[in-house]
Amino acid sequence: MSTDFVRTPDQRFADLADFPYEPDYLDIDGLRMAYIDEGPTDGPLLLLLHGEPTWSYLYRRMIPPLVQAGFRCVAPDLIGFGRSDKPTDQSAYTYAGHLGWLQSFIAGAGLSEINLFAQDWGGLLGLRAVAADPERFTTVAIGNTALPTGESAGDGFDSWLAFSQSGAFNDVGGLLSRAVQARTLTEAEIAAYQAPFPSEEYLAGVIVFPRLVPITPAHPQVEENKAAWNVLEGWTEPFLTLWCPEDPVLGHFQQEFIDRIPGAAGQPHQSLRPGGHFIQDDRGEDVAAALIAWLSLD
Repeated sequence: MSTDFVRTPDQRFADLADFPYEPDYLDIDGLRMAYIDEGPTDGPLLLLLHGEPTWSYLYRRMIPPLVQAGFRCVAPDLIGFGRSDKPTDQSAYTYAGHLGWLQSFIAGAGLSEINLFAQDWGGLLGLRAVAADPERFTTVAIGNTALPTGESAGDGFDSWLAFSQSGAFNDVGGLLSRAVQARTLTEAEIAAYQAPFPSEEYLAGVIVFPRLVPITPAHPQVEENKAAWNVLEGWTEPFLTLWCPEDPVLGHFQQEFIDRIPGAAGQPHQSLRPGGHFIQDDRGEDVAAALIAWLSLD
């Protein structure tokens, strides 16, 4: 693969606050994709997918209780994020391309009987992966995400999209410090969110991601998302939503999933307050406890 990319120096990830996990790596189309794999190798598998503009560090409050409960937790860094390689040309990033990278990771890591938890772009990608290969997944849980099919995601998303493309968005750590509502991030945590992006050339994936959400009929992947919804509307395996409804960007999408997906019927859905878009950081221990209880491992 001839795509030009940068690789964040390892020293940027030294001594991360509350995140002692060493990464593993897979080669995906000539790019190094990082992931952490914690917990008993024979435990039930939880695939934890992050979104924009975070990385697996987002799961630091969830992984310890999940591992203690007996789960194997696999949390990849999407290409362009975290410790994964970062193509420098924005055109290298597409919705279909990100999905292909994720599917290659799942296959390359040999993941099956997956219990999924996904948020933000983790949901846009993870739900597509479920629809494409439902036999590989056992349960699905999501938080603060969406699966748009060419329509507006609302004023909150529109405001975020405008800001993300304004040229003013270059401080990922600062963004997280403002967006997390239920707690105050420490300086060390803010630095850890910023760590993957030492300069502007590392930010191509971060900048382009909001533009890829299919919120108009002209966007690529609208028809593919509609096809995914057709599969999900026949999904009868357990489907759980854990949501912060005060999220100004995607807080209003919880009920759509409950109404449209048969496997959501009768499940112990939760709305968590206070909290914002980054539910794993705002309410990580609560989300982990809900997953443990739901999967009957408590």
